[in-house]
Amino acid sequence: MTAHFLAIETSCDETAAAVFTDEPRILANVIASQTELHQRFGGVVPEVAARAHLHRLLPIVDGALQKAGIGLRDLTAIAVHNSPGLVGALLVGVSAAKALAVTLEIPLIAVNHVESHIYAARIAAGRDIFPCVGLVVSGGHTALFHCHTPLRFQLLGSTRDDAAGEAFDKVAQILGLGFPGGPAVDREASKGNAKAHRFPRTLFDQNSLDFSFSGLKTAVLYAVQGQDRSKPKPTDAERADYAASFQQAVVDVLVEKCRRALAHTGLSRLAIGGGVAANRCLRSSLTEMVVKHGGELFIPPMELCTDNAAMAALAVEKWRAGQLAPLDLDAEPSLAWS
Repeated sequence: MTAHFLAIETSCDETAAAVFTDEPRILANVIASQTELHQRFGGVVPEVAARAHLHRLLPIVDGALQKAGIGLRDLTAIAVHNSPGLVGALLVGVSAAKALAVTLEIPLIAVNHVESHIYAARIAAGRDIFPCVGLVVSGGHTALFHCHTPLRFQLLGSTRDDAAGEAFDKVAQILGLGFPGGPAVDREASKGNAKAHRFPRTLFDQNSLDFSFSGLKTAVLYAVQGQDRSKPKPTDAERADYAASFQQAVVDVLVEKCRRALAHTGLSRLAIGGGVAANRCLRSSLTEMVVKHGGELFIPPMELCTDNAAMAALAVEKWRAGQLAPLDLDAEPSLAWS
């Protein structure tokens, strides 16, 4: 008999629910974006996000079940992203998941949001992709992993300051491109010259797999506004060049770190996840690098790169392994790997 799972995602500013089978096969993936709520602030406001989840979650869950053509009593287990993320936002999803699990008397499965981003690549591939090197690159995280199995991740390197997606948001703000910054910079960069400015690429020593984007962000700020912020606003052409040059610097670092990680682990498979994985320049540059080295690249389609609940199909692996969560499960905002 086919097992059916309902997954809930409320780690940041997307309210999402998905239904999938134990194949895993995605039957429904419903997302309510909060972009409009946060645009005027130029970034995600945690309290606003949590309140929006409270209002939207149950209709989203109902919509996912209807789209999948099943009812609550058809579910085998409830999955929820309980870490990492904004604690208030996470608590909304965790509380709802626990209530459903208790009411329906079915198992609860806790899923790590960051690990799910890598599993999204496995869902898209439709086959096993492990072991592989995994890169999660988003607004809150930039990290490399040796993914031995879907349930065993070893952290290889992470950002020492800003995540790549955070840098995109801040540079978009500097350039007056609006929020969210990733898509805005991507669009603007397509009109510019990536060689117009030589922004710094922080690589640390030759063996380092850590990231740093704070210096790059500051370099863009000084280039655009001057150190005393006295420069006139850039023209449209200048703004496009700044965007393209900044984007190229980020992509160069991400590609080089992935190349190093593949060499360090001896693996040939690379899986990418997270919102910044939707960036067109990054996708094409990683493809070129991996093909050159005779490897395989796994990147989810755009709709599975940004936060969603379908990627929580990682819960199927945990269900098979008997890794169920207790009903006193809590939200864990911090990112931690052993």
